[in-house]
Amino acid sequence: MDRSDVLKAWGRILTGRKPSLPIEITRECPLRCPGCYAYEDNHLSGPGQTLRSVADYKGADLIDRILELVRQYKPLHLSIVGGEPLVRFRELDLLLPQLSDMGIAVQLVTSAVREIPRSWADINRLYLVVSIDGLQPEHDARRKPATYERILRNIAGHRVTVHCTITAQTATRPGYYEEFLEFWTPRPEVKKVWFSLFTPQIGSDDEEILTPEIREKILDEIEELSFRYPKLNLPKQVIEGYRRPPASPGECIFAKTTLNLTADLRTKISPCQFGGAPDCSQCGCMASAGLAAVGNYKIGGLVPARKIFDLSYAAGEILRR
Repeated sequence: MDRSDVLKAWGRILTGRKPSLPIEITRECPLRCPGCYAYEDNHLSGPGQTLRSVADYKGADLIDRILELVRQYKPLHLSIVGGEPLVRFRELDLLLPQLSDMGIAVQLVTSAVREIPRSWADINRLYLVVSIDGLQPEHDARRKPATYERILRNIAGHRVTVHCTITAQTATRPGYYEEFLEFWTPRPEVKKVWFSLFTPQIGSDDEEILTPEIREKILDEIEELSFRYPKLNLPKQVIEGYRRPPASPGECIFAKTTLNLTADLRTKISPCQFGGAPDCSQCGCMASAGLAAVGNYKIGGLVPARKIFDLSYAAGEILRR
């Protein structure tokens, strides 16, 4: 994010618009990953409504509806998630160049379960993020058929960001994430690596949940690793955002500047991308932590950027209404 991006986002906020638009492009996914929030029963707010139960779209209908949403909401940034977006690779093959021509930055989050078309490497403003759950033994067990072997084959010829969510099962193993970086960072296809922390729902007892002690220890570890592995894209300010996450969605800049839509392209996911009742005290969302760092930045060394954001957001809400 550079200064022009900040100014453009600020302009959207002042007019009551959300700069970011994540869309669950499909309800389909060939994977059944443990801990996947998208398929939790409380991800969507409707009674008995889950991602697998909502309608979704295919073909020209899907392309036209997404382009209409972009024209309606005018986001600066579009995240395409799922489900598994590559289930709709034929539609994306036609849609992505059009979004690029419209000047929209697109982040496509995938498990790389199928080959990513080589032509996508030439699309401006397209950013590919590949989700990987740790080292090969743990990842292949959790994400089969999106195994290491298949991922390496399917990302060939591209430049991708590797995204790994840290869970309790592996966070206690000494040197685990350094070994992860030793495998992925030398690869020419990998331009950077992101680490998020598993974010539970309030009252849940998922085995992925990090205890406060493990969470603090792993944050110390990845902060130290960031000095030795340049591709690990976790600035100190973001790590501090993990240490002191926003207390609620109402205090989260990312949640307030993002409109999340599920696969029917109508239903909003709230209060943030996780849906349901996320435990903000254990938030591990990198985007939330990053924008918290932006909010804590003091303009001129005096005024926190959050103060400017809060005033701008309030003004934009009044204008939107």
